[in-house]
Amino acid sequence: MMRGLLAFAALFVAVFGKDTFEGHQVFRIVAKNDVQLSLIKNMENMVHFELDFWREVTDLATPVDVRVPFHTLSSFKTYLEIQDIDYSIMIEDLQVMLDEELEEMESAARAAKPRDTDSFDYSTYHTISEIYSFQDMLVAENPNLVSKVVIGQSYQDRPLNVLKFSTGGSNRPAIWIDTGIHSREWVTQASGTWFAKKIVNDYGRDAALTTILDNMDIFLEIVTNPDGFSYTHTNNRMWRKTRKPNSGSSCVGVDPNRNWDAGFGGAGASGNPCSEVYRGPKAHSEPEVKSIVDFVKAHGNIKAFISIHAYSQMLLYPYGYTRTPAADQRELDTLAKKAITDLASLYRTRYRYGSIINTIYQASGGTIDWTYNQGIKYSYTFELRDTGRYGFILPANQIIPTAQETWLALMAIMDHTFKNPY
Repeated sequence: MMRGLLAFAALFVAVFGKDTFEGHQVFRIVAKNDVQLSLIKNMENMVHFELDFWREVTDLATPVDVRVPFHTLSSFKTYLEIQDIDYSIMIEDLQVMLDEELEEMESAARAAKPRDTDSFDYSTYHTISEIYSFQDMLVAENPNLVSKVVIGQSYQDRPLNVLKFSTGGSNRPAIWIDTGIHSREWVTQASGTWFAKKIVNDYGRDAALTTILDNMDIFLEIVTNPDGFSYTHTNNRMWRKTRKPNSGSSCVGVDPNRNWDAGFGGAGASGNPCSEVYRGPKAHSEPEVKSIVDFVKAHGNIKAFISIHAYSQMLLYPYGYTRTPAADQRELDTLAKKAITDLASLYRTRYRYGSIINTIYQASGGTIDWTYNQGIKYSYTFELRDTGRYGFILPANQIIPTAQETWLALMAIMDHTFKNPY
């Protein structure tokens, strides 16, 4: 029976080109002490288990989530038991969840194609072509408020589209928001799409946003890693990195959140091209990163930079690569607390907040460390829902609630940025 299933899985991949995660499980591992914590950390280098860390090692209070392939389940469980490390199974069979996700998407796609952004379905996950089509519709419907700026091309020549929300003027102070730099974090691109429509709907209706847009511009990059995002739909739902080949390796892609020139190559990133946190051959080697770098430098007047990830429910500020506190730590911390308090007011979703290195782990070459070092004081990273029950496979019925509550935190940051010019 199992041999037949494996043969079918192989045929499925050959015919449809899509990786299957049949029998893969997501473990939640909890360390009892620092010795176990370092043992769990060392698992990242145990390539024979073929582990995919969904939530990495941080501290004793925070569990580690890891996807384990079917063929290493037995040996991995044995290893944990020998080391007396506690674990539970968060996801029994990942492919079952992926099949449900795909079924929902296909069901939504069978409905009438949206004629405009009012009939666009914000409560389902969308393909890259659907999101690009949405962007074009939004621009066409709101020519006096929204324009599309193509800041570059991805490795596979997809446009790096940025929506610019502006009421006029040249080189006004600006706020940058990006979603989807890690391609498998689908709730981020879905939330970004919702944010775009929210900005259009609220301008002229919501006093705070109207005042912000009467004085500042907002730039929103919804699909920051388009090659990776496309690949999550066509080949491998769990793909995180870019899709550029690596010289001398059969492993593809770079972690675009380890590729920035801020502590580049330090602890918290890998020099191994097969690692999920591979930093790349040099800082800004990835066109998806370099295009943002060039845009930020050329603009010269960006006052807030917000990069949105999933999952873990956190709001983070610099630094990730050094324990030296950011010069503006006190203000960044106070604002983060205000933002997560506003966020929690809607559905009581609890977020942690703090600097990257003190809240999660040391990470070098990260986006907001670079932007902060460029003088963009209000540099933040979100980790959206959830805390691991579904992880990257967040059910589509949580998209709109996630976007709604996150918007309250974004408004807190944007309003503070407007009211505190520097």
